[in-house]
Amino acid sequence: MKVWDRSLAQRQRLAYEAARIMVEQGVREFGRARRKAAERLGIGDKRSWPGNEEIQEALLLQQRLFPGEGREDALRDLRRQALTAMEVFADFAPKLVGPVLSGGPNPSQGVRLHLFADNPEDLVLVLLDRGIPWQESEEVFRYGGGLRQTHPVFSFRAGDTPFDLVALPLRARRNPPLDAVSGRPERGGGAAEVARLLDEP
Repeated sequence: MKVWDRSLAQRQRLAYEAARIMVEQGVREFGRARRKAAERLGIGDKRSWPGNEEIQEALLLQQRLFPGEGREDALRDLRRQALTAMEVFADFAPKLVGPVLSGGPNPSQGVRLHLFADNPEDLVLVLLDRGIPWQESEEVFRYGGGLRQTHPVFSFRAGDTPFDLVALPLRARRNPPLDAVSGRPERGGGAAEVARLLDEP
């Protein structure tokens, strides 16, 4: 086997192992899963380590080959809940992001919406008006050009479903933060796209 072929095979094997660790151990961070997989397989050369997108592809492949019982029904239910929340927060041009939109790994992490408002207090008023108890935290988001910005995140539960509402400034509609997996702008899906996904068989 050529050196290049062997390196590619190692990357694929490592990506699959990292994906398995994420599913079986509930590891959410790609970097942590990658390190654990490399340690388990004894692959110390980081040039042979897969990127986040390769691990994401391995996760999706595993889900197609070994679909969890009731997973499609659970994903559909989460999308339905997401659409309801998007209607509640329609004034903030909501975008669904993450596994519930993509059908990717770990949709059980819950619904994550990007909402757009220069004044996050406007979002708080809706939460208060609806009687939704929430917790506020902050997250650092990466943008193109190496820019990093901190934005508030409002978290709550609707039944058993966790929700994260990320309050982004209005300008982020044109220049959204970067996706942690692909490194490309995370544009998300609007209500029409989520409704279309629900209509699919």
